Amino acid sequence: RVFASSEPGGFPGISILIPIAAVICVLIWFILNKTVFGKNVYAIGGNREAAVVAGISVFRNIMGIFILASCLYGIAGVLEAARTAGATNNYGNERDAIAACVVGGVSLNGGIGRVSGIVSGVLIFTIIQYGLQFINVSPMWQQVIKGVIIAAAVAIDMTKYRRR
Repeated sequence: RVFASSEPGGFPGISILIPIAAVICVLIWFILNKTVFGKNVYAIGGNREAAVVAGISVFRNIMGIFILASCLYGIAGVLEAARTAGATNNYGNERDAIAACVVGGVSLNGGIGRVSGIVSGVLIFTIIQYGLQFINVSPMWQQVIKGVIIAAAVAIDMTKYRRR
């Protein structure tokens, strides 16, 4: 079973996706906070020209970012296909992913963000989505509500950036 473990030693009713996501979050946290590559990612995101002046190989690090991202996209795709027992091109919504990151404190201007913030942003959006579905809000209005939240988060992010 992909979803719940009823086997001995498993956690009944707990999706196997939760421990997989937790392991990946810890791995990404470690990479971003405890490795030179992670420090370079923040440096490039904060100020690309300053990173070049500091001697960071921007091209090599950006290629590393794309390789890491593609591996994570592949894992997410396989897990989503296993969760839903199928796959279509409609799976995955980058708007919700970006919104969860912005709500979690990642700056659209780069160089600012934490894994814990992203996880909290994803949880906030998941709770909002399930809550709206639970009270039978129209899917159109769900998108409007999400859009308002995204706009507010982006506006707050931009005002923080403008103050600096």
